[in-house]
Amino acid sequence: MKTQIHFLNTYNSDCIILESAGHYAMIDAAEDNDYPVDMPHLKAKGYENEIVDYLIKNCAGPDGKVTLDFILGTHCHSDHIGGFDTIILNSNIVVKKAYLKHYEDSNVFIMERKRWDNQTVYRQMLNALKYKNVPVVEEFEGVSEKLGDFDITFYNGKYQKQNVIKLGENVNSVVTKVTAFGKTALLMGDMNYKKGYEQKIGKHVGNVDVLKVGHHGYIGSTSLSLVKSVKPKVSIVTNSKKRIYPSVKFKLEKIAKSKIYYTANSNGVIVEFNDDSELNFITDIM
Repeated sequence: MKTQIHFLNTYNSDCIILESAGHYAMIDAAEDNDYPVDMPHLKAKGYENEIVDYLIKNCAGPDGKVTLDFILGTHCHSDHIGGFDTIILNSNIVVKKAYLKHYEDSNVFIMERKRWDNQTVYRQMLNALKYKNVPVVEEFEGVSEKLGDFDITFYNGKYQKQNVIKLGENVNSVVTKVTAFGKTALLMGDMNYKKGYEQKIGKHVGNVDVLKVGHHGYIGSTSLSLVKSVKPKVSIVTNSKKRIYPSVKFKLEKIAKSKIYYTANSNGVIVEFNDDSELNFITDIM
């Protein structure tokens, strides 16, 4: 049976599906089409319907139902958890457990509180989980999961209170290490280097085969320290090639000598793990 990671094409937002031995899990659910009526500037292309279609087509059992052993919301930005309420409430999708850290709007800087819908998407996801009676784990630093042949570990799974200087919700982004058959993928969410967590995690994990580049390749993530620590053979950017920040691209290509896939240009990417050869990469999955 297959052991693979699906990086969906949701433009500059994240939706990742883990699949192994007939088991599935989801990390983030991309941007949604909903936005508060008093925030029309947040109107963006949502992908919740495309994600549901992809799940039904690629992950359903003989009964047409999709079972997700767990879902993870890496942090409370709409381009990561916006689509989760639609997925959770879909009658053909069963979610067994959710990892979602507590969120406080007062913990982020003023621009996010006034201009973004962090609180709204957090409440929408939490309410959907409660409606479907899905158990929610709010603190999971260092917790491990087994999904088929995947060994999964979560980092930065404890809510980080920002007392004096508020740096935004990205410092609370969960990082996920996924290992199978001696190969490792490190999924950085939107982790940045503003409080040093990115650098610490990189040094702890060491070399990886695949790096899901943090924060869509934007400035503020993917420090030189991280790149030198993990030295990814392949990097996946959940964005288009034209939007990656030049210094991030330089560090990945010139320092790490990493091959880069862009989910928007490749129309999604699947990374196949197996026990007898190198990783295999499949593009144009959507």
